[in-house]
Amino acid sequence: MNPAKELLNTSLLLSLLVFRFCISLDTISPNQPLKDGDILVSKGETFALGFFSPGNSSRRYIGIWYHNHKVPQQTVVWVANRDSPLSDTSGVLSINGHGNLVLKSKNRSTPIWSTNASVSSTNNSMAQLLDSGNLVLVLPDNQRVTWQSFDYPTNTLLASMKLGLDRRTGLNRSLTSWKSEDDPGTGTCSYGINPNGYPQLFLYKGGTPLWRGGSWTGRRWSGAPNTLPNLTNLSFVDNQDEVTAMYGATDPTVFTRVVLDESGTLHRLTWNGNKWVEFWSFPGECDTYRECGPSSNCNPYEPDNFRCTCLPGLEPNSTRDWNMRVGSGGCSRKQGASMCRNGEGFVKLVRVKVPDTSVARVDMSLSLKECEQECLRNCSCTAYSSADETRGGIGCLSWHGDLVDIRTFANAGQDLYIRVDAVVLGILLYYVFLFGRCYFRKQLCAITFSDL
Repeated sequence: MNPAKELLNTSLLLSLLVFRFCISLDTISPNQPLKDGDILVSKGETFALGFFSPGNSSRRYIGIWYHNHKVPQQTVVWVANRDSPLSDTSGVLSINGHGNLVLKSKNRSTPIWSTNASVSSTNNSMAQLLDSGNLVLVLPDNQRVTWQSFDYPTNTLLASMKLGLDRRTGLNRSLTSWKSEDDPGTGTCSYGINPNGYPQLFLYKGGTPLWRGGSWTGRRWSGAPNTLPNLTNLSFVDNQDEVTAMYGATDPTVFTRVVLDESGTLHRLTWNGNKWVEFWSFPGECDTYRECGPSSNCNPYEPDNFRCTCLPGLEPNSTRDWNMRVGSGGCSRKQGASMCRNGEGFVKLVRVKVPDTSVARVDMSLSLKECEQECLRNCSCTAYSSADETRGGIGCLSWHGDLVDIRTFANAGQDLYIRVDAVVLGILLYYVFLFGRCYFRKQLCAITFSDL
């Protein structure tokens, strides 16, 4: 054979082989499984799915990460078999006879992981990786999605991924941390929506509240004023079908994500071209849940003073602890204070995170003035606030008991109206008379009166 011709044929064969393995497939079908070493790439080459080993581990997992054309640093955003790793490279991800995605290995006859979806038609089921980072199981005939990875997040929240409860199915989506950088197994920290009372964001460590992101104010989360207004838009839905939150990306060319790490810290990260840049993290100063105990406020902006202060009309439960700068014992009403139809009123604290709303009462039909009247009529009501900041403040939140987990913000927060007795009102009025403004322990406040 002509050596030149043989060389040409060899080159063509190699080119065809290279071309074959460079084709970016975004689907798994009954006839097209995914083996270890293969990858799926979403249509716009934003995300990839395949087998990987995290950190220094040799174990194999199915995961989704940003495609290296967009983010060269492998950044895993979802893991399928996080608690059931493979010990070798024999894994295969395929569509089984029931129309589900299953992960198998040569050493096991039963699936290591499965979508376990209810699929009525099994012949045409197909899995597709979308440019959002969502892996969906669909029936091509009617495009019905029977399962999606966005419903089962791991430690990362992406744009258009919901957190919260589907009241129709009982599915509650939340983030859970990895065990370590080398082990994506389910860790001890979680982040999601607590639907009790007036729904709020909560971060837990070992089942114990670590940080409260607060309730939805109509514009933002009350305990998380730091957002990316130019890169994301936030939304919240609370109706008979669901109570969910998500963020959308205003610029699809900018990659931003929220990650819960194994220590219990939540990070907002954005890719700037060569590295991930952190925009915010929680919890920070004054963010630890109940740091200052009940009926007190945490103010991180006066470093020379104790950050915990009792609310107006209250005093520390332990003066000794307070003097030692230990505020977890909180505060309580002073002895002899009359709080029921005896000249009491309200002091407004500004720029605060309102108390834990999981025990609050909500009535969205009331105005702020009607909320005040309702609270004053009920002698057990200790504070009130607007439920929604929009349109000048709508809806009524009221608390009946201890006020837990309040903190001050520098340039954000809501107005909170604290019930106080006539003596405290008189003292604050005296300060207004002398100085023209109402301050309570250096906290800007205001006094409101009822016409009852």
